[in-house]
Amino acid sequence: MWQAVGTMAAEIDPKLLANPLFQRVMQDALKMQDRYSAEPVYARTGKGYLEREGVAPLQRVKDAAKRYRESK
Repeated sequence: MWQAVGTMAAEIDPKLLANPLFQRVMQDALKMQDRYSAEPVYARTGKGYLEREGVAPLQRVKDAAKRYRESK
């Protein structure tokens, strides 16, 4: 679940690793990690942007919200 960046390795508290919220946040972060594109000038500072994922995720959210409203 964790990858060291460069030569710096961070340690994560084992209690935090067992936390369901932390697991969810890490899962979401790792899903979007491949979409991050660092600007060449800022590659060392970590500044950049996320590439578009498309309309499919937005459509899934809208469909889920519609199904939820209809079920009430």
